[in-house]
Amino acid sequence: MTKLILCGLAALSPLAVDAFQTDSALYRIFDTRAHQEITLDELANTLDDIDVVFFGEEHNDSVAHILQYELLKAMNLRYDRVALSMEMFVSDDQLILDEYLAGLITERNLSKDAVLWNNYSDYRPLVEYAKTHGMTILAANAPSRYTNRVTREGLESLKALDKAARSLLAPLPIDTLTGAYYEKFAGLMGGHVGMGNLKIYQSQNLWDATMAYRIGKLLRKKSVNKILHLNGRFHSDEQLGTVAHLRSYAPRVSVANISCFRYERIKLPDWTTLSHLGDFIILTDPGVSKTFNQK
Repeated sequence: MTKLILCGLAALSPLAVDAFQTDSALYRIFDTRAHQEITLDELANTLDDIDVVFFGEEHNDSVAHILQYELLKAMNLRYDRVALSMEMFVSDDQLILDEYLAGLITERNLSKDAVLWNNYSDYRPLVEYAKTHGMTILAANAPSRYTNRVTREGLESLKALDKAARSLLAPLPIDTLTGAYYEKFAGLMGGHVGMGNLKIYQSQNLWDATMAYRIGKLLRKKSVNKILHLNGRFHSDEQLGTVAHLRSYAPRVSVANISCFRYERIKLPDWTTLSHLGDFIILTDPGVSKTFNQK
């Protein structure tokens, strides 16, 4: 079972999903505050007082995508008015996504008119579950044409956009986080943040801030009580990035973050190096086939 090829949840039969759920060799979940292993159901049960759950993933992790689907189901069964928020949809596709969820347009229209990731099949089961159960989905991400503009010309360049364009983004000025997040980004860039990399860092903050701002707005709607947000784990590990921006937009919001990643020593969690990443960490079997290979 640990070598099961998981090419997206859509390819799995219900029996295969059931087998996955009972195969603890594929993943292990740890509550980092209690320093103990828990089940997915136990994780869902701890979220009663949490407004936003960040699920930080590695985008090609087959096991993570199934766990996201199972967590969404578990939350929907336990709590009222659960919404799904996704980095995988950009804000100017919100209308198209809403029309699809309402049954006004076909999936073919969605795939033609919205910007779907190449591995959309990994997320499609969550979208279909939300559609079936009348759940809201937030297209949380900033359109790439604007993050690209910031990468080229900096955050100040967004002032040239008209009101309609700026409404798709977090409001200006956008905080460029200092401290731990900046140092983490600098490490990713090889320890040096020159002018070019500084603009990339600004676009990273536009990305994070837009997701956070839109999550905060969604939480103010009476139709939503709790949000599961999916993003790459760099955005939410250590409760930095998008989590930090959300706290600035909505200081009273309660947050829990999950960091999910492949880990060679899946049976031996190293608390000294892993606990800071999230309230919960999920270690997945690196022997399971990826949904795609990242360059």
